[in-house]
Amino acid sequence: MKLIGAHVSAAGGVFNAPENAARIGANAFALFTKNQRQWAAKPLEQDVINAFKARCQQYGFSADAILPHDSYLINLGAPETDKLEKSRAAFIDEMQRCNQLGLTLLNFHPGSHLKKISEHDCLSLIAESINLAHQQVPDVVAVIENTAGQGSNLGWRFEHLAEIIAQVDDKSRVGVCIDTCHTFAAGYDLRTEAATEATFAEFDQVVGMNYLRGMHLNDSKGGLGSHLDRHHSLGEGEIGWDCFRYLMRDNRFDNIPLVLETINPDLWQQEIMTLRSFANVND
Repeated sequence: MKLIGAHVSAAGGVFNAPENAARIGANAFALFTKNQRQWAAKPLEQDVINAFKARCQQYGFSADAILPHDSYLINLGAPETDKLEKSRAAFIDEMQRCNQLGLTLLNFHPGSHLKKISEHDCLSLIAESINLAHQQVPDVVAVIENTAGQGSNLGWRFEHLAEIIAQVDDKSRVGVCIDTCHTFAAGYDLRTEAATEATFAEFDQVVGMNYLRGMHLNDSKGGLGSHLDRHHSLGEGEIGWDCFRYLMRDNRFDNIPLVLETINPDLWQQEIMTLRSFANVND
C-alpha cells in the first residue's frame, strides 16, 4: 500500500497535524514537533500528547506513516565542540518528543563539515551522534535524509549514507529518507523510468533498499547535478512525471511515508490524487 501525504503544518499544536493531513486526502504525513528554527522548546504537555494520539487514531494514521523532521539548526557532524554538543542535545530532545508522541521515525539532515574537518571525520561524528541518541532514547529510528550537496553539507552521495550506517551500532534503528529533488540535484538522474530504476539500483548496491524508511517527493527547479535545493511542484520541474510514476508502480516503495514538500500547498490534494492514480490506489 502506498502511504502518500505531505509535510503539514502543526501550528497551534502538534495535534492539528493529523487533521491537516486528512483534509488533503493523505494517509501519511510529516511534521515538526517543535519550531524548526529554534533550539529550545517547552516540553510536550500530557494533554497535547493525548490529543495528538487521539487525532492520529481518529484519522487512521499509524506511526509507520508519520515522518517527523528535526530542527534545521542541528548539525550532528559539527566540527566545533560546543555546536556539536548543542546539536546532540537538541537531537536527543527531538527523539524524546517523538517517543512521547508514539512516533517511531525521526528524519534529519546529516550534517556539515563547514570546511573545517574532513568528510570522513564529519561522517564519523554523525554516526557517533546517532549512537549517543540511541543510548538515551528507545525505539525511535534515526532516518538520514540525503541532501543536494549544497555548501559543505554531506549526505548527497549514497556512499556518505553508507559510511554513516556502517558506524551505527544498532542497524535496526537507522534508515534513510530519499528526497527526489536532492537526489537529482546531487547528480543522480531521475528524468525517465529507466534512469530512476538505475539510480535506485545504485542506491540498493551502495546502501541497501532495506534501509529506505521514507521519501520526500519533490520535483526540482535546478538541473541535474546543480546542487541546488529548490523544490518544485510535481511535473513542473526538471525531473518530470516519469520518476513519480515509476515510484508509485514499484512495490519496494510500499508501506513507507511518501511525503510531498512541493512548493504550492494548494496543489497537494491534487498531487496526492495524481500519485494515487499512478498506483491505482483508491483508498
